[in-house]
Amino acid sequence: MKFTEKEVEILEILEDDCRLSAEQIAKMIDLTETETKQLIQNLEDQRIIVDYTAQVNWRKVDGHEGVKAMIDVKVQPKRGVGFDDIASRIYRFNEVKSVYLMSGAYDLSVIIEGKSMSAIAQFVSEKLSTLDSVLSTTTHFILKKYKHDGTIFEQDDEDKRIVVSP
Repeated sequence: MKFTEKEVEILEILEDDCRLSAEQIAKMIDLTETETKQLIQNLEDQRIIVDYTAQVNWRKVDGHEGVKAMIDVKVQPKRGVGFDDIASRIYRFNEVKSVYLMSGAYDLSVIIEGKSMSAIAQFVSEKLSTLDSVLSTTTHFILKKYKHDGTIFEQDDEDKRIVVSP
């Protein structure tokens, strides 16, 4: 799809900070607030803008640690639908937060959240690995998030280390 310069500017601005108001964006791109709202609405209607999110540092919220894992999945694609059919079956599980088609040794990368490591293990053994197209899985537990989608998470004093070069 081809977009106007103003539409691209809006996308770049919102990707950087989706909390800005239409009035603030209008001033930045030299349009009226009404024109800006209409362009944003059109981008939402076309599903170019698909969501507005916040990055939360859950480590700082007591009682809400949870566990995240990345699961590499090797699958047997089906004739006529390729990887799309199995990917859609996987992303419908509530535990699944993201699914990506990948190049390399594994076909899909699945990111899931659970209350514990055992809950994730149960998901993998009872739900994911039992799907008929899934050939194998490798689970990687996420131990700490340093940077996500361009956002660097603040380090606590206990996490800061002095590194002395030999």
